[in-house]
Amino acid sequence: MGIYEELQARGLIAQVTNEEEIREMVNNGKARFYIGFDCTADSLTAGHFMALTLMKRLQQAGNTPIALIGGGTTMIGDPSGRTDMRKMLTREDIDHNAACFRRQMEKFIDFGEGKALMVNNADWLLGLNYVELLREVGACFSVNNMLRAECYKQRMEQGLTFFEFNYMIMQSYDFYYLFQHYDCNMQFGGDDQWSNMLGGTELIRKKLRRDAHAMTITLLTDSNGKKMGKTAGNAVWLDPNKTSPFDFYQYWRNVDDADVMKCIRMLTFLPLEQINEMDKWTGSDLNRAKEILAFELTEMVHGTEEAKKAEASAKALFGGGGDAENMPVTELTDADFADGAVDILTLLVKTGLCSSRGDARRNVEQGGVTAGDEKVTDIGKTFPKEAFAGGLVLRRGKKNYKKLIVK
Repeated sequence: MGIYEELQARGLIAQVTNEEEIREMVNNGKARFYIGFDCTADSLTAGHFMALTLMKRLQQAGNTPIALIGGGTTMIGDPSGRTDMRKMLTREDIDHNAACFRRQMEKFIDFGEGKALMVNNADWLLGLNYVELLREVGACFSVNNMLRAECYKQRMEQGLTFFEFNYMIMQSYDFYYLFQHYDCNMQFGGDDQWSNMLGGTELIRKKLRRDAHAMTITLLTDSNGKKMGKTAGNAVWLDPNKTSPFDFYQYWRNVDDADVMKCIRMLTFLPLEQINEMDKWTGSDLNRAKEILAFELTEMVHGTEEAKKAEASAKALFGGGGDAENMPVTELTDADFADGAVDILTLLVKTGLCSSRGDARRNVEQGGVTAGDEKVTDIGKTFPKEAFAGGLVLRRGKKNYKKLIVK
């Protein structure tokens, strides 16, 4: 089985421009492909996971990945799948975020000499002359076709700005530039990027009279059709300072039964033969599959030691033995106490288990909060400093925990 067939077997391929040519290139290590990452935050998220693992798989098969940092396109912001306009970031913010991305990508991709490239589209986009760009590239794009593009649909409902309308042209120009200057012959991305990616292949065909290729991967969604990688309205970050290894482990440990094997197939590097055997698992065995998924992905992002710690803490919480010492901790200071005590709503917000005091109030009133072994139903409940002497475990619902200590 070639790498292309493996990607198919893992359910990763959504659309391609010319399957036979792409199959031949990928299976023979001839693909010199890029995936773009806009720097909208200072950390990659679990939503980037499929792209990173895809790059790793293809590199292991002898292909050459180009990680494109979107220092230029982030100045506009991708409107795909959004109902609102992205926040405009300063150049300094974007540069900082790009540096953070580089460090995280190095855990997945070998950037040794000749093995992979990392480039930043700010190097060519920010110096473009607007009139020259319109003359060189603008004539290659049909406004009618652009308005039908999937990437603009949701923004059209709220009002698409001309500012955002340019994003497709910028992304297409990236492929055009990389094709000319870096011998990049293929673009990969999520299936929500299909229209943008076709724009790049068409631009190359019209301007250079040559063929380039595009392939989209199936976006990972949960059983309700929502994109995975977010929990409680917040992104699941790859940066341990934003999402702890324990919380990262717990996120994957708690995926729906209907999604666990799909995630294992798409995201892990376990052999397909082993995964096919696991496909037969039912009932309590699915919990074992979730533990395997959580450990494999946590190990990939945070290393073996942190994955083992997260696994041990999770087993302690769910009654299977293990060590609770490695549970994520929130430290309280004297400033958190009034008259020697702190109330439950403050604790829920401080730990991040609830987004606001109103959210905390609702969870307490609905019986979803436990402190130690005691269910908390009184929104006025307070805890003295002594209650945190050995570390107090605060829980919202069945799956969200934090240990509280006094600094």
